[in-house]
Amino acid sequence: MSATADHAETSLAVRLGFQPDQVVQEIGYDDDVDHDLRESIEETTSTELVDEDYDDVADVVLLWFRDDDGDLTDALVDAIGLLEEEGHILLLTPKTGRDGYVEPSDIQDAAQTAGLSQTKSVSVGKDWNGSRLLTPKAGKR
Repeated sequence: MSATADHAETSLAVRLGFQPDQVVQEIGYDDDVDHDLRESIEETTSTELVDEDYDDVADVVLLWFRDDDGDLTDALVDAIGLLEEEGHILLLTPKTGRDGYVEPSDIQDAAQTAGLSQTKSVSVGKDWNGSRLLTPKAGKR
């Protein structure tokens, strides 16, 4: 195995479940996002992230969400409508002590209300946590 292939297997985007040729729609982009994560996703998928104006369905919605961004449940319901049938949402929220921190219980409540199941939570860089959320149809594979 080459060093490049070994590196790709351990990249953050791969550990988060991103795959080549996926369409990833990014919502909630601002100056505070983790640019290393964004680059890792683009390298892994071999495609650029599409923005909120994208008018087709995506394989993954990358949702940057801060406490003052409005209602999380509404944001998740809106994101579900942007997904392919087997797609998922990667919800990114600021870590404890950072501006915009969202309580884990709020994430769980919003996900359940939106009809999503949380499969795992991971640290994504020094400022962000990620929660992988599946729609009921994606979880029935």
